[in-house]
Amino acid sequence: MKELDDYINQTQNLPPAPRVLPELLALLNHPDSDSRRVVNLIQVDPSLTAQVLRASNSVFYAGATPTLDLREAVSRLGFSTIGQIVAAATGSRALGRSQKGYGLDEGELWQHSVTSAVAAQVIARDCGLDQSLAFTAALLHDLGKIVLSGALEQRYEDLVSSVEQQQQSLVEAEQRLLGVNHAEVGGRLLARWKFPAPLVTAVWFHHQPKSAAPHGRLASCVYLANMIAYFLGRGYGRSAFALRGREEALTLLDVSADRIPHYMIETHARFTEVEALFSIRS
Repeated sequence: MKELDDYINQTQNLPPAPRVLPELLALLNHPDSDSRRVVNLIQVDPSLTAQVLRASNSVFYAGATPTLDLREAVSRLGFSTIGQIVAAATGSRALGRSQKGYGLDEGELWQHSVTSAVAAQVIARDCGLDQSLAFTAALLHDLGKIVLSGALEQRYEDLVSSVEQQQQSLVEAEQRLLGVNHAEVGGRLLARWKFPAPLVTAVWFHHQPKSAAPHGRLASCVYLANMIAYFLGRGYGRSAFALRGREEALTLLDVSADRIPHYMIETHARFTEVEALFSIRS
């Protein structure tokens, strides 16, 4: 654990810990939560308030009359969509920059993460999992890469060699070069930020869903969503050559491989709406 903390503590330009999202996820776990508490959380952040109001007045949700009232916007959108908007705002701040240690240009990690999040929501709905939790876990599943990117920047050629010549997975290459991997670093960072235990575990073990008990199904959802993002061409850098198929994810979710094309089609269709709703740009 100390080694994970050391990498996190040494990271320059680490985004500040999000306050609203962990608290909001806790509220979303209780369907009878008072919407006033949700409004009170959001209104302290002017940027979040603006995004919620913009989404409420978008073509997908607008009623006959536009609204500038945050409480009405929350009511119109519903808790699940509010959670996704806040998660997207949190993720864009953390994941939008270039990550030279992974050969990623600005926006590439963010686009992959959003596609994974949409896929996770599709899978979660099909498998009876919490859609908001799955969306957020998949959105933040590669958060550890912003921590390790600096350490890998001077060793990028070694990373490429491990992936392409030695046929190692990205996680194996990171472990060999640094002694840690992005999944466990991301999980540790989310734990420090007080995110719910199921989400932390799913991120920590998204490359090893069988090890994520009792949250193996959520971790499997994130794992499969990550794969689908690559299948749809929303991958990046050398990671596209460093994937390892894990049948255990399908087993834990109790789905067959022939469901994957369906998930891909639905993710692609849903992504257009998400782009508009969250003001995401390709």
